[in-house]
Amino acid sequence: MTGAAQENTQAIFNIDKIYVKDMSLEVPHAPKIFLERENPQVDIRLHTQAGSVEEGQFEVVVMATVTAKIGEKVMFLIEVKQAGIFQIRNVPAGELEPILAVTCPNILFPYLREVASDVAVRGGFAPVLLNPINFEALYQQQRQQQAQAALSTTTH
Repeated sequence: MTGAAQENTQAIFNIDKIYVKDMSLEVPHAPKIFLERENPQVDIRLHTQAGSVEEGQFEVVVMATVTAKIGEKVMFLIEVKQAGIFQIRNVPAGELEPILAVTCPNILFPYLREVASDVAVRGGFAPVLLNPINFEALYQQQRQQQAQAALSTTTH
């Protein structure tokens, strides 16, 4: 095999761009909410999505919704979509999905954490510290759920 032919089949993984796709902060009960002395209950929802931009380029988005409440009152609501464009070429079809579901979100998550924390601070609140996420475990769990769902639809 010539050097050029070998180069064409070598797996390629590059980060083309990392960016904030969307972010918002809502403080519906300001300014009175700042007088509260109770610690809020914080709920964090996280999910990912991936799609093809063009041949060999993919956009991966990690989305977080952080809701802080005192009782039933929303203290703040932060939504962040951290995205990246990744160049992925010459990867076997079976390996592409784990790269998009695990590797790319692992790269994006530290940026998402920083943006969410910064938005909270700029909103007048304490930093939001998102715990590390095991995207591989989430991916495996999602695959198991899909397999179980497929099993239950074929047995009914």
